[in-house]
Amino acid sequence: MKCILGLVVLVALSAWAEEEVSFLEHQMRPFSSDEEEIMFENRKRDQALSASARIERVNRNIVRSPDEPFVEDDVAFDSEAERNADPCTSRGCMWPKSSDGRVYVAYVISSVFSSREVAIIERGLLSFHDVSCIRFVRRTNQRDYLNIQSLNGCYSYIGRRNYGQDLSLQRSGCVYHDTVQHEVLHALGFHHEQKRSDRDQYIRIVLDNVISGMEHNFDKVNTLNQGTSYDYGSVMHYHQYAFSKNNQPTLVAIPDPNVQFGVATEMSQKDIIRLNRLYGC
Repeated sequence: MKCILGLVVLVALSAWAEEEVSFLEHQMRPFSSDEEEIMFENRKRDQALSASARIERVNRNIVRSPDEPFVEDDVAFDSEAERNADPCTSRGCMWPKSSDGRVYVAYVISSVFSSREVAIIERGLLSFHDVSCIRFVRRTNQRDYLNIQSLNGCYSYIGRRNYGQDLSLQRSGCVYHDTVQHEVLHALGFHHEQKRSDRDQYIRIVLDNVISGMEHNFDKVNTLNQGTSYDYGSVMHYHQYAFSKNNQPTLVAIPDPNVQFGVATEMSQKDIIRLNRLYGC
């Protein structure tokens, strides 16, 4: 009986550990500035949001520095001209598989993150180990690696690039388990679900409700869908009101408009299947 009770307590702790530990840290240490106080309150508020809603909120009014890449929503490109083509169709963008059948992806995490934030980021990386042959390893001397930083917003390039490639998880708004998974899936080669080539059978884009100048965020891409059906539950799917200018839906499921989407808090089973098929795990 004690064993069962202990297991129940452990599961319960696991479910809310991230929020509770953050609260304890808040209580135990004095804030060094008003900015830290605001950051903590924002994290409590954003905890209830889905990854897609959180990313849009953070990125909506971001002003990027001149040395940052061109970013469409949360996908980075070297230039605005490049966004019209899928980089993975024009060059090899998969991370290579080793002789042992695993795909090792080196990473570094900026020292600006707190120990708690590093733990959240690394938990997101390690979640891929449980469901695939992807293995994230601390960089030693690898040429290609993910350079995880707190830049302006949440974003990542699509697929592997040469040398260190920035993956931004802004400390205020982006350091959550599902957001880490979302941006890492971009880095492994995946687009947003509603951009996939067969999306018009499953989702209707209502451009009349989209903020002027943001229409390109709903362009289709010639994706490789790995033999999987459309996934409303993907952690890569936009939410119903993404980039809405009037609080009306910009995305509507078809044929059933009542289908929910864009509310995932972690990778779906189809996300995992696609990942494993792409990398031959």
